[in-house]
Amino acid sequence: MSDNASLLSEMNTRSREVFRRVVESYLNSGDPVGSRTLTRTMNEKLSAATIRNVMQDLEYLGLLDSPHISAGRIPTHLGLRMFVDGLLEVGTVAQEDRSRLEASLGNTDSDVVSLLDQVGAALSGITRSASVVLAPKQETAIRHVEFVGLSPERALVVLVFSDGHVENRVFTPPPGQTPASMREAANFINAVADGRRLSDLSRALAAEIADRRQEIDVLAQAMVESGLALWQDAGERNERLIVRGQSNLLEDGTEFANLDRIRTLFDDLERKRDIADFLEMTESGEGVRIFIGSENKLFSLSGSTLVVSPYMNADRKIIGAIGVIGPTRLNYGRIVPIVDYTAQMVGRMVSERAKG
Repeated sequence: MSDNASLLSEMNTRSREVFRRVVESYLNSGDPVGSRTLTRTMNEKLSAATIRNVMQDLEYLGLLDSPHISAGRIPTHLGLRMFVDGLLEVGTVAQEDRSRLEASLGNTDSDVVSLLDQVGAALSGITRSASVVLAPKQETAIRHVEFVGLSPERALVVLVFSDGHVENRVFTPPPGQTPASMREAANFINAVADGRRLSDLSRALAAEIADRRQEIDVLAQAMVESGLALWQDAGERNERLIVRGQSNLLEDGTEFANLDRIRTLFDDLERKRDIADFLEMTESGEGVRIFIGSENKLFSLSGSTLVVSPYMNADRKIIGAIGVIGPTRLNYGRIVPIVDYTAQMVGRMVSERAKG
């Protein structure tokens, strides 16, 4: 039994009800909750003095906090964690929300990344939070690769997949590249590709570079290694994390009153630095996971909550994740089932496209 579950089990019925009503009232209004407010909502008729004593005990346990002297209480991050783990009542997804999410997948001509962007926009609008989507890596075999120089600082890699799908990705090449070195690098990669998927190609190229390091010129080698980094999602323009609805985080809410913390969050969102951590957080089990405050490895400095769920392909393999990020004062009971429904919907879409 976890420490939170143990603590919850040791609380008596009165303490649990006071705690639950403080948290629910705070999540609904964003305001500190006073003892007099609770006297009107408690199942058991209690005096304000009795409720104050219970709230003081909960504060001593680290579950509630007093933002101001003589003010009411708000839940701490530990209190929110315990509420989410033990007392949260999850609702169902409203038909209107289902319809909006399903409509975002209506354009069957769009590629997967474009569809996921549309889903992210819909999820952001429905939850009034920022959405985050980790798109699946392209797992179709490579047919052909070509590099095109655009300027000394920019180059284009054209990826042609065996299913006819073509991706054009702009990236920053190593210094000193020439058309000849780019052709040599492309020829080298194409000779190794041989129907491999991108996830396999980087490992094969690394092995080939080790075996044939003396056979390719230094500039071409740098180009190949730059391509490897690109396919491993190290380039800023080519990472797979799609973020929509950041402006929703600027709306009223005490958790986001500090503009410096908001800027920190936005910087993290723009740089998209921790994709591996993002997926790793979801891979420990199926279903929705909730990361509150400092538990949130991706945006730990923002004082935010991340509600995220992995989605799977037809083989039940986790290939991506989708979720929302917002202030810790989220309507968890509504948002958790929406994220879960969206992840299942995306998983079905990806699986159906793979069959087609």
